Amino acid sequence: MEFWHLSSEYRIKEGFVREKAFPASPISSLTIHSSRSRFAARLNSGVRHHMANDDWFRNKSWDSAIAAAFELKLKRARRKSQYLRIQGSYLATSHPTVALELLDRYFEQGDDFDHAQAHVDRAEAFLALGLLEEAFRSYEAALEREAVFPNLRTCAYLELPYQIALHGSSHRYSQAMELLASANSRLMFAADHFVFHATKAIILAAQGDIQGAKIAARLALEAAGLDHSGLRYHPTVGLVSERHAQALQLLRPWCDA
Repeated sequence: MEFWHLSSEYRIKEGFVREKAFPASPISSLTIHSSRSRFAARLNSGVRHHMANDDWFRNKSWDSAIAAAFELKLKRARRKSQYLRIQGSYLATSHPTVALELLDRYFEQGDDFDHAQAHVDRAEAFLALGLLEEAFRSYEAALEREAVFPNLRTCAYLELPYQIALHGSSHRYSQAMELLASANSRLMFAADHFVFHATKAIILAAQGDIQGAKIAARLALEAAGLDHSGLRYHPTVGLVSERHAQALQLLRPWCDA
């Protein structure tokens, strides 16, 4: 069985999904499919329970009082690494400096099970700080870890090319397109398909292939138009959201032309 970490806008943190992902209704040029036996998958970390008293390592805000309470609980915890990593992931965009400190501490623990996702969390924090190359290198580190431990996958295979495209990092366009070339078999949700095609559209347009960009943009917008994941109990998992607003704004003019 492969475990999957999904990017924060649609992952069910520390949860499990046991359904197959099929589209709620068929569309012409986009097929959202399950990853077959792989999709009996864990979506974030090894912590399965969701009781309210476990929220101490899922803080979405941070101040001295929250930090003190977290440290007190952490001191008593048996496996400190997972709590450091998960808390860091929750703060990656809102408190990126704190997140990076927590993630550094995670790596110091020596528990390497969650390294790939920790690198992705680092990348999100670096992006929030505007440190693009550091973010790109963190995504690369996640992919390197997946190559060593392929049973634990992250969103890095899509997020790296997507962020390269969104930030116009033309010196990495070849890398982005190479990653996309091997990504198709891993696409699971509407947001995956959107990111895949949006990335292609943005890069192709920048390289002057306007026709190719229009085709990719239309496919991306088809994915963005889906309003159901195909999962009975998780209907909104993996849908395009406000996180994708920048790409949507870039794509629509090409489809209207």
